[in-house]
Amino acid sequence: MIEIVFLDSLTLGNVSNLDIFQELGNFKLYKITPPEKVIERSQNADVIITNKVIIDKNVIDNCPKLKLICLTATGMNNVDLDYAYKKNITVKNVANYSTESVAQTTFAMLLNLITHLNYFDRYVKSFQYCESEIFTHYGRTFSLLNGKTFGIIGLGNIGKRVAEIAQSFGCNVIYYSTTGQNKNSNYINVDFETLIQNSDIISIHCPLNENTKNLIRYEHFKKMKSSVIILNLGRGGIINEADLAKAIDENLIAAAATDVFTKEPPDKDHPLLNIKNKEKLLLTPHIAWAAIECRELLVRKTYENIVEFLKTI
Repeated sequence: MIEIVFLDSLTLGNVSNLDIFQELGNFKLYKITPPEKVIERSQNADVIITNKVIIDKNVIDNCPKLKLICLTATGMNNVDLDYAYKKNITVKNVANYSTESVAQTTFAMLLNLITHLNYFDRYVKSFQYCESEIFTHYGRTFSLLNGKTFGIIGLGNIGKRVAEIAQSFGCNVIYYSTTGQNKNSNYINVDFETLIQNSDIISIHCPLNENTKNLIRYEHFKKMKSSVIILNLGRGGIINEADLAKAIDENLIAAAATDVFTKEPPDKDHPLLNIKNKEKLLLTPHIAWAAIECRELLVRKTYENIVEFLKTI
């Protein structure tokens, strides 16, 4: 019977189908595994399942039975891939499980910011509306998405889904491909400078790599429309976070939202947690991918990865 260990199940939260791995062998589940416990918990495993736990050369060398590493994520940067392949260990990830969730969260963030829903909610709950002389309130001005230029950085599966939804709102969609490989005749392909200067909304859906690290910096905020709303649902570090905080507090942009941080969770002195214009910034703790249906799909696809691998041995 094969030994399967899941090292950090807490990263998937309370999903209903984790027990399906028991069908495949002796399954051990740990909510969190600190670095000093990784080898102890993995040394007899044929299969390691991990989301964020580091599987490096030292771990691999101390797991003589290890045949398969399954990542409950798309990113694979927490595994020493070269060494795993050298040791004939297969590494499998899961792609395209969270597209709908990220796209939905993108527009949840955008609609919240553009319509100032938090402000209007507070206005009513503070009883100020009860004392109004008229039936409505104009304490904040909001505008339509219809007719706006919606700029997307990264036109992969998520970027394309966001583009489709943006078009349904009547937006004019333009995009910048960070790799230069994504071509789509349904939308206008522009260079980076054109996108940041002309967009009313900028939505980021590209990976973090050497080409995209610090892609948007203070100098770029100065070139944008003062009315622009920026959404980062790609990776922390694509926008320089200190520069974003400065741009918000200097009113260079209208608003921003980010679901991702360079360090997760961030430190308490993080610049975005200490800005003055807090109502212009919406922050969420890397949850855009995590609709319950998507997390359950992720578990199912990880299970299928193990099943497919077992057929080969």
